[in-house]
Amino acid sequence: MKTRKLGPDGPKVGVIGLGGMYLSIDSGKGGRPSEADAIRTIHAALDAGETLVDTADVYCIDEKDYGHNERLIAKAVGKRDGITIATKGGLRRPGGSWTRDARPEHLRQACEASLVALGRDTIDLYQLHAPDPKVKLADSVGALAKLREAGKIRQVGLSNVSVHEIQEAEKIVPIASVQNRWNPGDRSVEEDGVLAYCTEKKIAFLPYSPFGGARGAASLADSGSLAEQAKKRNVSPHRLVLAWMLAKSPVVIPIPGARRVASVEDSAAASSLELSGADVREIEASY
Repeated sequence: MKTRKLGPDGPKVGVIGLGGMYLSIDSGKGGRPSEADAIRTIHAALDAGETLVDTADVYCIDEKDYGHNERLIAKAVGKRDGITIATKGGLRRPGGSWTRDARPEHLRQACEASLVALGRDTIDLYQLHAPDPKVKLADSVGALAKLREAGKIRQVGLSNVSVHEIQEAEKIVPIASVQNRWNPGDRSVEEDGVLAYCTEKKIAFLPYSPFGGARGAASLADSGSLAEQAKKRNVSPHRLVLAWMLAKSPVVIPIPGARRVASVEDSAAASSLELSGADVREIEASY
């Protein structure tokens, strides 16, 4: 698989990564996969050349289940070399809901818990899951900067942020990555300048929900003209969407989630699907 740098000074990783969330949450379709099935899916991703695995402490069922996805990924990755694991802190799952908590004390505790769950002395990339409106961003990012200084994390990333928030964070600590939502149905990162800013600064951009979430992924095959564009190239609509993303900017590293081996293998194949500028315009005209 082709590679791209994870930030200005980061390691090279496969251009397609693996998002771990769907292996640990209850999708409403029979719960989450068994551990054996989940590990098979992760192994398929690694075997296909996906060397960036994205997780979070809150990829779980509720507050009694924190770290489930991190432990699962740690078990699947084992002692394999060259795998970069990115995790996040700053959210909670009380009763299965999603709430924000980016207080410095919580981030410190969450980072320590993630280190234990991942079985590592240092986290490759630790990301603020989302700014907390009750906490100054400078305080949250400052906590991550201190964790970096202490050797707990190698790189700092942000998620669900604006250009202004990235710039504010950059005054405190180098930012390696930004993880915002981006897919054919939600192109706000192109409109608000986040993708352009990351491209300019060589900050890795890790789009989550590249297919529009579980429902969006299921409906792509019926997405009219986009499906026709995929059929024309003899690929799945999902693979075409990932190739489109890769063609839009050299800093993009999509992290599609998956529950099945077949899904991982199809996503990984987007690495070798090259699109011209004319292809990109044609695909975008079909949305």
